[in-house]
Formats: sequence, structure tokens, C-alpha cells
Amino acid sequence: MNELDDKWERDAITKLAESSLREQKRARNWSIFFKFLTFAYLVTLLVVFTESDISTTNITTKHTALINLTGMIAESEKASADNIVTALRNAFDNKKTAGVILRINSPGGTPVQAGYIYDEIVRLRAKHPDTPLYAVITDMCASGGYYVAAAADKIFADKASIVGSIGVRMDNFGFVEAMKKLGIERRTLTAGENKALLDPFSPVNKDVNKHMQTMLTGIHQQFIDAIKKGRGERLKQDVKGLFSGLIWTGEQSLEIGLVDELASSSHVAREVIGVEYVVDYTLTEDLLERLTKRVGAAMASTLIQQNNTPNLQ
Repeated sequence: MNELDDKWERDAITKLAESSLREQKRARNWSIFFKFLTFAYLVTLLVVFTESDISTTNITTKHTALINLTGMIAESEKASADNIVTALRNAFDNKKTAGVILRINSPGGTPVQAGYIYDEIVRLRAKHPDTPLYAVITDMCASGGYYVAAAADKIFADKASIVGSIGVRMDNFGFVEAMKKLGIERRTLTAGENKALLDPFSPVNKDVNKHMQTMLTGIHQQFIDAIKKGRGERLKQDVKGLFSGLIWTGEQSLEIGLVDELASSSHVAREVIGVEYVVDYTLTEDLLERLTKRVGAAMASTLIQQNNTPNLQ
């Protein structure tokens, strides 16, 4: 009798435990379902109401076009030539664009990417002579950033902006002595005597350095020529160190002709272009990319917590 009672109790406890586990699993599944449903609802709202996703081609009101060039000017960056050039074309192609403001906050970038943007600005200004383009410097417009700005009709800056750094650089390191102290031997095979030029683990080669310096000097001259062409007689070319890589404040830049006036982008839109209504043409990530970055990590964390069963640990 006792054995039967024990068996009955064990069976009852087992059934209760299994029932409880089934209920927990069912509740967990419903919780995940409703979380996904809420997420889908939020996505729909963003698609419908996100103002930044409204196409600029549908704007039928006279406006000032704004394009932000922020950060490094490089192929893989937000301020790549592809992104900036596309935004510029969109702005100029809209017949309701009264003027374009290229708002720059950049420490520079690659000469190729900056050159692409410079050339496109020159082309668009010639194609749309009645649509002015003004560069407005915020915190910084150095090196490649100023290369781009020089193509504008006028350059505006704040009195405390950092402007200039007209030069070219190539960084390298040398670890030859450190390798000797550590007893490390460098073994590199090449086909071509200069294939491993500027190898940081090899001694300095004077002929290679001379070649590289000649190349940098040539790129620097391209930079200087573009600035002289863009700024013309406004640039005081007798300023000591003008093309040496020095930087100046916006106030100093005004004195030496690197900028034309001290003003903000809102002032330029209102007082210079004469149209206070501003439309941002800056290319942004599409909705899916933004949602993936902002919500993806949080959703993944939630799902892991919901399914955090012992066999996954």
C-alpha cells in the first residue's frame, strides 16, 4: 500500500511539474510573439512618420538646400565623395532650390575623395549658374575639408573656427631597433626591389624616401592650385606659411582671405540666399539600417533572455 501511495505521489508531482513547464513555455512563446508584434508596429510608425525619409525630390516650395559634410572625407565614411556628390546633385537638380549651403566640420581626408567633391562643385556651379553654393565652416575645416570649401562661391566661418592645414602627410613608423633588441629577424620576399617600400620593419631607404617626398610634393601642388583657382584674388598669397600646413581661427582666416565672412548657416540662408526655409539634403542611412543598429542589439538581448534554457548555457 505504501509503495502504491509513493508511486501515485511521484506520478502526481511529475504531472504537475510537466504541466507547469508547459505553461511557462506557452507564456514565454506568447511573450515573444507580442514583443515582435510591438516591434513591427513601431517599425510601421517609423516608416509612416519619420520626416527624414521624405524624398527631397517632392519638395515644391522654394528653399535653401543644406548638406552636412561631417567627419573624415574618405570612401568608407559618411562624408565620402559618393554621398556628398549625390546630395549636391539632388540639391541642384531641384528647381525650387534657391541656394545650396555645404556645412563643413571636417579635419580632412584623402586627396582623391576631396578632389572628386571639389570637381563636382565646380561642374554643378557651371551647370546651374543661378544657384549659388556657399561653404559654411562650423568647428573645423582643415586639409581636405578646406580643399572642398575652396570650390564654393563664398566661404563663411565662425570667428573661433579652425581653418587651413593646407598640406599633405603620410605617416609611417620604424621598428628596426626594437626588433634588434628583441632578437627578431625580418623575413620578407618580394618580386620588385621597391615592393616593400616604407616597410616599418626595414631600415630607411633614402632613395625611396626621396621618391615618396616627390609624390607628396606633387599632390600638395595640386591642392595649392585648386585653392588658388577657387579663391582667386581674395587669397592673400604672400602670407607666410599659408600653404605650409598651418591653421588659423576664422577671424584670422578672414584677414588673409581663406574665408569671406563670419556667419552661421542660418544667417546665410536668411540674409545671403534670402530663403529662410531650409531643407536638409544630407544622405542618411535608410530606415532598415537605422533600425538594425538602434534596435537590433536590444531585440537580440531580449530573445536570448527569453530562451535562456539550461542546454544553451
